[in-house]
Amino acid sequence: MELYEFISPCHFGMEAVLKREIYDLGYDVVRVEDGRVTFAGDEETLCRANINLRTTERVLLKAGEFHAETFDELFESVRAIPWEKYLPVDARFWVAKASSVKSRLFSPSDIQSIVKKAIVERMKEHYGISWFEETGASYPLRVFLNKDEVTVGLDTSGESLHKRGYRLLSSKAPLTETLAAAIILLTPWKADRILMDPFCGSGTIPIEAAMIAARIAPGMHREFLAQSWTNLVDPKLWRDAFAEAEDEVDTSVKTRIQGFDIDGDIVRAARDNAQRAGVDGLIHFQQRDIWDLSHPKKYGFVITNPPYGERMEEKESLPELYREMGEAFGRLDCWSEYILSAYEDTERCLGKKADKKRKIYNGMLRSTLYQYLGPKPPKRGGTDGEAASRAGERGE
Repeated sequence: MELYEFISPCHFGMEAVLKREIYDLGYDVVRVEDGRVTFAGDEETLCRANINLRTTERVLLKAGEFHAETFDELFESVRAIPWEKYLPVDARFWVAKASSVKSRLFSPSDIQSIVKKAIVERMKEHYGISWFEETGASYPLRVFLNKDEVTVGLDTSGESLHKRGYRLLSSKAPLTETLAAAIILLTPWKADRILMDPFCGSGTIPIEAAMIAARIAPGMHREFLAQSWTNLVDPKLWRDAFAEAEDEVDTSVKTRIQGFDIDGDIVRAARDNAQRAGVDGLIHFQQRDIWDLSHPKKYGFVITNPPYGERMEEKESLPELYREMGEAFGRLDCWSEYILSAYEDTERCLGKKADKKRKIYNGMLRSTLYQYLGPKPPKRGGTDGEAASRAGERGE
């Protein structure tokens, strides 16, 4: 099989987590940049990456990379790419997205138009026809310009990979599945340890944790655009990759994952989402106020994304909410807490400084992951607590 390079975008600040995921799948990382990781592989890699990677938004097959400062250079360089290798004569192709950072070419619409024209010219030369019906499979492209360096990739995923297929109902400001998984993988949490989300909303953090614990691949129950690319990927590779993922599943795993929320309707939606994800038996959901938060076990993990006040009337209630949160967490004095929030006064209102902080962009929203690291439990209590020491914290 032919060797390709693949580009996987991720949330800014979570590149190290995605890099580790790719290594764990058995592939070599070529380059790590802000918001994306490039790795090498073949057609089988394309299938396995789409099905198994939890923290990327999509998998792009890199078609070309070059320097361009003018539209003429852009046109000629795109035309020089062997598009007949990727696109059959009936392919439906378009530039789904173009972005430009610190580059002389900055108009997305112009970049999209020039790239499309260049591909058409290359296809005319190869196939010897002047008009393309574009009635076949879809091959959307994405073009990135950074300091005049251009990368062109084919989108193999289609719908964003955060769409696992289980979340039909969500809360007002849902956390994406990919970011939830990345935060969990950043911590030392393991399947046999307690995990609690007191602001679980539609259940994304508990559900992603349960899927990790049960080794349920995030893309097991959805389709990918490249499944129709039979000119590039043998359908048997997809069947084998799905079968491999199915063989890995272990829903008999014992977990202690809990999700709480003050909104009873949202809790019911979370249960429905967990059922669709196949992990409803691994999570305990309950309607509960943050003020009532407690747990009989001495060691555990809180991983949560509390409200941060998108609207003015919500902002006014945040200081009191975060003070209540700080008092509640104070009752869990040997627990580790990971709190993702865009609220600037988080530490002051919680009443304590974080041991570590990590800047994360949730879309265009700049957030901070506040990390409060509990003490290492005694070895005899390892199944209840945080078996990894602070020095061994993942992702650092």
